[in-house]
Amino acid sequence: YRETLDEVIADLAAVLGDDEHPLLAERDLSKPHNRLIVIMTSDRGLAGALNTNTVRFVAREITEHPGELKVATVGRKGRDAMRRARVPIAAHFEGFGDRPSFADVLPLARLVTDDYVAGTYDHIDVVYSRFVSTLVQKPVVEQLLPVKAAEDTEGIPGQQFLFEPNPADFLRALLPRYVATRLFQAVLESKASEESSRMVAMKNATENAQELIEDLTLSYNKVRQANITREMVEIASGAQAR
Repeated sequence: YRETLDEVIADLAAVLGDDEHPLLAERDLSKPHNRLIVIMTSDRGLAGALNTNTVRFVAREITEHPGELKVATVGRKGRDAMRRARVPIAAHFEGFGDRPSFADVLPLARLVTDDYVAGTYDHIDVVYSRFVSTLVQKPVVEQLLPVKAAEDTEGIPGQQFLFEPNPADFLRALLPRYVATRLFQAVLESKASEESSRMVAMKNATENAQELIEDLTLSYNKVRQANITREMVEIASGAQAR
């Protein structure tokens, strides 16, 4: 649903200008500009290298693109890491639980859209862990605002789009929901990655603990057998001495 919505919005952005809606407005990024990164991490640990990989990815993104920057964090792990790195935190949201809903994301979506329209930020990205497979979760960065137009405009009907009642009202209803949908998708991907990474981490921990138990049991039995043998030798030596 989100990918198809991306295609529709990209087609619309290619033929509509920022006069139609401020979320389509492209800012001049060649000049000094303000950037916001929304970081999705978990509230809890014991999820392997998931949060560490995301934080390292964000750190690399900040280093490679210096400038005025703030972050909005979702999840305590990301917030704590940004605090330690002394990166300015514009807002923080606790994790959305084990079953996040679309309504949970609306306050975050409203925050980023309002700040972009107000000119607080010129560019807003979201960083999250994309679920690839049970064993692979990949941190990615995606442009959230401004809404990105389609790179390939061939076949886009342009002025043949029909809007009811008009493009401005249509985009006023659609674009904020589009931003919320993008964020909700990121939350779901992050949650799936967290659960999968935690499952693999716990499986590895269980197997390592089992191996450790087997090694310690073997060592214990060897020591116990040696003690028994020594005691038998002492008893036999004592009997012979009599």
